[in-house]
Amino acid sequence: QVQLVESGGGLVQPGGSLRLSCAASGSIFSISAMGWYRQAPGKQRELVAVITSGGSTNYADSVKGRFTISRDNAKNTVYLQMNSLKPEDTAVYYCNGRRTGWVTYDYWGQGTQVTVSS
Repeated sequence: QVQLVESGGGLVQPGGSLRLSCAASGSIFSISAMGWYRQAPGKQRELVAVITSGGSTNYADSVKGRFTISRDNAKNTVYLQMNSLKPEDTAVYYCNGRRTGWVTYDYWGQGTQVTVSS
């Protein structure tokens, strides 16, 4: 019903910036919230940031003050602006869309690699 496609990943030096994009298509009216997760090799996938249908946002403690999640409803796109990047931010970043009701269902993008290295 919903397809998510990430873009914008790449290689950046410590202290640099990147902006990730997630384009949504399909039955997007069913999505209650969208977020960004990341997963580094050998580690669990963790929540980075989320934005609800009401526009409220939440961030992992490790990225507060550095990352900003936003959305453009006209373009059906959610963004993650990442500033002051650290090597610890290196991971595959996944876009998530959640449908909430009697049954909760998560949609996932294919992921985009972010590497922070000098």
